[in-house]
Amino acid sequence: MKSFYAFLKKALGAERHLPRGEYQRRLLDYAETGQRLFVQRFLIYGIAILLAGAYYSWPLAAVFICLVVLCETYDFFVARRIRVQNVWTAKAIRSALFKLFLGTVISGITISLFAISFAMQQSPESGHFMPMFMLVSASIFATMHNHQFLSLLATRLLIYVAAIIYIPVHDLVITSAPLGSEIWLHFFTVVFVLGFLVELARNFVSSYSDALKNLMDLEAKHEQVKMAYQAKTEFVGTVSHELRTPLTSIKGALDLMNSGVLGDVPEKMQSPIKIAQRNAIRLSAMVEDLLLLQRIDAGRLDFTFERVELNTFLQDVVDRFLPFADYKGVTVRKTVAEEDFFVDCDEKRIEQVISNLLSNAAKFSESGGKITVGLERFGNYARISVADEGIGIPKDTGDRIFEAFNQLDTSASRKFEGTGLGLNISRKIVEAHDGLLSYGSELGKGTTFFVDLPIHHDGVVS
Repeated sequence: MKSFYAFLKKALGAERHLPRGEYQRRLLDYAETGQRLFVQRFLIYGIAILLAGAYYSWPLAAVFICLVVLCETYDFFVARRIRVQNVWTAKAIRSALFKLFLGTVISGITISLFAISFAMQQSPESGHFMPMFMLVSASIFATMHNHQFLSLLATRLLIYVAAIIYIPVHDLVITSAPLGSEIWLHFFTVVFVLGFLVELARNFVSSYSDALKNLMDLEAKHEQVKMAYQAKTEFVGTVSHELRTPLTSIKGALDLMNSGVLGDVPEKMQSPIKIAQRNAIRLSAMVEDLLLLQRIDAGRLDFTFERVELNTFLQDVVDRFLPFADYKGVTVRKTVAEEDFFVDCDEKRIEQVISNLLSNAAKFSESGGKITVGLERFGNYARISVADEGIGIPKDTGDRIFEAFNQLDTSASRKFEGTGLGLNISRKIVEAHDGLLSYGSELGKGTTFFVDLPIHHDGVVS
């Protein structure tokens, strides 16, 4: 019991110093729980009172039915007022707590008086099973569902405990029963049950407090992660912007040197200049990808949607890709679709997606490999497929392939260049078109990527 008092004192002291946000959370939780259990409480109390009326006194039952209706109606409207409250000032919190405290006292006294009144209709030797069961059940119900505020729970339990003790003590006083009688046994049983209720209340309140503390810790860590992510995004954006200008100058200077405009380049310098030019192009592409990814994540990437016929569009994309395919030593073939597919899309962005898939297919294919671009109906979607005969993707990769900066963790793939941003950006672009980017693959036999876009029918997108 001493440990319980220590716990009670500590918990009540902590409750008085809760931050405003925590008060708001607990008030909303209390109100939502109260409204959710409104019908359940009313039925339990109503049935118990009706049974007492049928066996003992209808007039008394009618009085308590009216009191219970008034109490539950009051609690319902207080809970609803809390749930619609928008601004939680210190005054609003105090007002809500006072209303809850008032409702707790009134309803607790009403239930206790009901149990005592009907216990007085019974003989002391009966044990008062129904009134006692009613009070103990109400105590357990309150402990399970009203533990958000220990002060309110303690108030309600004190009222119930007083009623529980009063009934057997009243029997002992009016009967002057000897210690060996069953009336004393009833009293000791009540004391035992009260100990159980106290321990139950302590466990529920302690568990609830621990759960709230863990939730607050998670929210604090979530905020830290959000701040770190924002700082990372801003840092990447700043660095990318700072790199963009000097890279453009370096790339332009290398292009001029390589073109011969500035004079003939000595033979010994040609190879290093070409390597530098190639790396400058790679760095410039990486910076552009980083800036694009930042704009997408920040929701600042604008799309210009137009009606596009995919057969013609894909053939144009493939034709523009052929020089790179020849450089990589692979062939590209587009299969002819049986019907025309019209979609609403940003043509430039979807071309970026298809070009990235073609580039990956060429990059991971052996010299002499074949890439097939297909177009077919897939339910209400037009499905664009890009299939290669390359190294494939391990089965356990899953959606990790679409994560930013992800690279396939196989020895064969490490020799291939890339930042791991292309597929991440491509999926986000496709999803912005209400589409889906997916893939199927078999290690060592090739990979097929699928771009599904909603088909446009007579002015309505499917």
